[in-house]
Amino acid sequence: MANRYKVTLSGEERDQLTELIRSGKSTTAKFIYARALLLCDAGEFGESWKVADVAAALGITARTIEHLKERFVEQGLEIALARKPQRKPREVVFDGEFDARLTALACSQAPAGYQRWTVRLLADKLVELKIVDSVSTMTVQRSLKKTNCGLT
Repeated sequence: MANRYKVTLSGEERDQLTELIRSGKSTTAKFIYARALLLCDAGEFGESWKVADVAAALGITARTIEHLKERFVEQGLEIALARKPQRKPREVVFDGEFDARLTALACSQAPAGYQRWTVRLLADKLVELKIVDSVSTMTVQRSLKKTNCGLT
């Protein structure tokens, strides 16, 4: 991969990154990005590492390093360290109403031919009653666990 972006940190930026690393009060991603920028610095404070060496040392891909360098050069230090916001926020499908209806169903009488509800039976019944279009057994299990509802 061609080395298109050259990271040159000022003394102030270098101090800021060093403090961020030493403080231990940042996220893992921010810590790794700060460390990568320091290692890629081609300024007056030392010779920069090769992208492949930085990637190997930090356990990330060379492509991540290149994207980080690009964000730093084009948008600045703060943007480079911050994670990109999600393009589309995650849609909440299973809310409190879903949990309440599932709990009520789990506490009701089991269907004919069964002594008790199983997670699979509950998932199938939720779809049959058109409470949801589709639901996995793991979602049902997590919801029941969250509400401390056991199937005993």
